[in-house]
Amino acid sequence: MRIPVVSCELLVFDFDGVIVDGMQEYWWSARRAALSLRPGTALPDAIPDGFRALRPWIHHGWEMVLIAALLSEPSQALGAGDLQRVIRDYGAFCSEGLSRFGWTPTLLQERLEHVRREAVASDRARWLAMHRPYPGVPERLASLGDDGVAWAVLTTKGKDFTSELLASMGLTPARLDGRESGPKPEVLLSLQRDWQLKGFIEDRKATLETVRGTAGLEALPCWLASWGYLKPDDPATLPDGVRLLSPECFARPLASWN
Repeated sequence: MRIPVVSCELLVFDFDGVIVDGMQEYWWSARRAALSLRPGTALPDAIPDGFRALRPWIHHGWEMVLIAALLSEPSQALGAGDLQRVIRDYGAFCSEGLSRFGWTPTLLQERLEHVRREAVASDRARWLAMHRPYPGVPERLASLGDDGVAWAVLTTKGKDFTSELLASMGLTPARLDGRESGPKPEVLLSLQRDWQLKGFIEDRKATLETVRGTAGLEALPCWLASWGYLKPDDPATLPDGVRLLSPECFARPLASWN
């Protein structure tokens, strides 16, 4: 058994798209939430190509439910041309969808969380199995103590759900902050008061840009996980202070990442 290392140095990880690939669960839960709001609509069991393609633009869970509902409409089949139109103004696409159905982000987020709570309560093993840790990531997290560094998780997923998933992988972070803790930059600033932050690993470039642009976090080392839900041009358009982290680099000692 590995003996935990007590450290004041902390490496912070996003969850979805960095530690775990939850695409199967995203669609399963989003589909069920959308159908509960619009009974009788047609949504396939298999993950639609349009949903997969838009995943890098999704930032909050409620957006998944909205996109699932929109994909139930024949006019939103999202062929190649339609997809490019949506990508060009994703925010407007979501706003128009909310207006069309008369929904709010809060309603959709609560419905999604309700679906997940029911899934965990009724068949925990099945729900957990829909999340697949990226190859080698749990093992590398467990070995970070060899670098003398503790690790934390900072995610927009609910804390309880994230805790369930980490426990199923045999992982216990030194700190876990979920959607309830607030915006990621604010949480990082708070963590910085108690820990020496060694860096933040995320798969959403826009989040890293926001973090680096936050007063007090300008010097925080940031990495974009190459194995996550990246937009096609993300690796080629990284801002100053953000580096691309490959699986090969991630496997090496932390001191060599730079």
